[in-house]
Amino acid sequence: MLYVSLFFSALLSATLLPASSELLLSGLVVKQQGALLMLWLSATAGNVLGSVINYYLGTMVSRVENKRWFPVSRPAMDKAQRQFQKYGVYSLLFAWLPVVGDPLTLVAGVFRTRFSLFLLLVTAGKGLRYAVVIGLAAKLI
Repeated sequence: MLYVSLFFSALLSATLLPASSELLLSGLVVKQQGALLMLWLSATAGNVLGSVINYYLGTMVSRVENKRWFPVSRPAMDKAQRQFQKYGVYSLLFAWLPVVGDPLTLVAGVFRTRFSLFLLLVTAGKGLRYAVVIGLAAKLI
């Protein structure tokens, strides 16, 4: 149950909903609850799956972007595309960053980034981030 809770906390943290799985992960590490590898795998897998959901939602944008209720204007979409192209697909290594990371994974879907590359870059960045969180929390023990 511990790993499932962490998985879903990390999944929610990767969506556009406000949440923080790092606090839960850090607390579990400090309290020595669970194997570190399993904690890392649970958090990383959940967070990556949340990013995959964002990517998928991004691929659906073309179906609704011309609707009156769509919240993003065409100029804003064009600006997002220019920014994404400027910094490149490798900016997905920073999908773990607060505020910009979650929308970045959505934009990757909108602009149809090759999924295998998306998955590799997002997993690498998020996995490294959780490894650092575990390492820092373990120093508190």
